[in-house]
Amino acid sequence: MKQLKIKVMKKNVLLIVAAMVMSLGFLSCSDDKAPDTSRVQLKLIDAEGDYKKVEVEIIDIQYNRSGEDNGWTSFTPENGYPINVDLTQLIAGNSLLLADEIIPSGMLKQIRLVLSDNNMVEVVVKSEGDQEETIKSHLETPSALQSGLKLNLNSELVPGFSYTFILDWDVQKSIVNAGDKGKYNLKPVIRVNTEVNSGSIEGKVVKASEEADLEVPLAGVKVSVYTLDNDYVAGSESDLDGNFLIQGLEQGDYKIKIEGFNYESIEVFSVTPGIITSAGIIVLDAV
Repeated sequence: MKQLKIKVMKKNVLLIVAAMVMSLGFLSCSDDKAPDTSRVQLKLIDAEGDYKKVEVEIIDIQYNRSGEDNGWTSFTPENGYPINVDLTQLIAGNSLLLADEIIPSGMLKQIRLVLSDNNMVEVVVKSEGDQEETIKSHLETPSALQSGLKLNLNSELVPGFSYTFILDWDVQKSIVNAGDKGKYNLKPVIRVNTEVNSGSIEGKVVKASEEADLEVPLAGVKVSVYTLDNDYVAGSESDLDGNFLIQGLEQGDYKIKIEGFNYESIEVFSVTPGIITSAGIIVLDAV
């Protein structure tokens, strides 16, 4: 009986070592192909205003992670530049997706909108006899705006999370009557709000040891997240210490499965955007 026990222990050790080797190879590949990144979306909206039409042309959108003047990187919109938009249409729940991109995680200091001088406004005015007249005018754009309107974010991007930055362009406050009839200046007033669109589940997988009630971390174990209706959502592998982190989960309730060990969590894990939910320590039995 003692000899059998030793053989079983040796077999378990070999399995753990093999799993660790596989995990090292996986992590090496992951580091090469999947660096720490976050998804960033920029959405443009507008508040109600008195203008019939306000058309602006955006010729570049950039982000800065370092805060240095030379640290700017351009987003790549799906349809390219320029982006022409009538801001008066971005009301009542309407928005324009300016960018949707995977960028390195970490501090995101600023974004910058670079405008051309090809901007215009249409204003409805009343003439004598209460007759309405539409005046279409070129919007004078300061040269500083043509080099870029900087918006401070100072947001820490967590790897695997998605972030939506809402650019609320207040057109009513952004257009200034220059004094002369039909002349207007563009001085954008933009407020930035941040939405974090995903959360994560973390935990640790171990196997109970036959000696001194120790728990042995299991590396290279595939941990999967499912909906409560048993739909697969996402998965990851445990590292050398048995730790796992499954990112990019939408808000909702999930359960964890580890098929190779016939494990399915009884506990329901609720994911909240911007929060890492702990699954605690999962103790696995050999199949």
